[in-house]
Amino acid sequence: MAGPGDTSAGCVAARGVDGRPAHAAALRFYWGPMDCGKSTMALQMNYNHSRQGRRGLVTTRIDRSLGPQVTTRIGLAHEAIEVTDALDLRTLVRDAWADGVRVDYLICDEASFYSVEHVEQMADLVDSYDVDVYAFGLATDFRSCLFPAAQRLFELADSVARIQVEVLCWCGREGLLNARVAGGRIVREGEQVVIGDTVDDADVRYQVLCRRHHRSGDLGPRATACAGSAA
Repeated sequence: MAGPGDTSAGCVAARGVDGRPAHAAALRFYWGPMDCGKSTMALQMNYNHSRQGRRGLVTTRIDRSLGPQVTTRIGLAHEAIEVTDALDLRTLVRDAWADGVRVDYLICDEASFYSVEHVEQMADLVDSYDVDVYAFGLATDFRSCLFPAAQRLFELADSVARIQVEVLCWCGREGLLNARVAGGRIVREGEQVVIGDTVDDADVRYQVLCRRHHRSGDLGPRATACAGSAA
């Protein structure tokens, strides 16, 4: 069987004589609202696999740090490859193999901000190169509409799992949706991706709400008090 540096068709190199994948790689999508620990889980996944001697690449797009790294709100960080529109994930892996670097898996953080073509490339890596892909991201945008990449991941992934760390709306119900807030009000129109924060005094911020309060636009008494003090 060819080694990891082989740049020929990965599907041939990765398969046994019976034609079945040597490893049976999988595309897995882990999703949830803000603050549920997606990036933390991504870094934990990378750590667990590397501890067992596997080699992987960590990628991200539009991380909150605006840098080529995965960061978490609990203070963890890891260098990452920034995914641009021009980046082909398959080429990324093939180039690593050509340099003699083994790649067993990809950790794709902020996957909802990737393009649909990137998701197709993830599936190709699994099916034709026997590389595991673990994608982490939001499902829906500030309007409660699916991100195109997230929708494609729901359609193509071998497994889809909602991250179980519970995030609460201000009312105590389970938080499901990410609201974009500007000027003390929920924004219903605009670009699908706008960088913001979660702190109350940010010009553009995001707040996790239950469905009821996302639909009604009620940000809760804390937001009302902050808006009143700023007036």
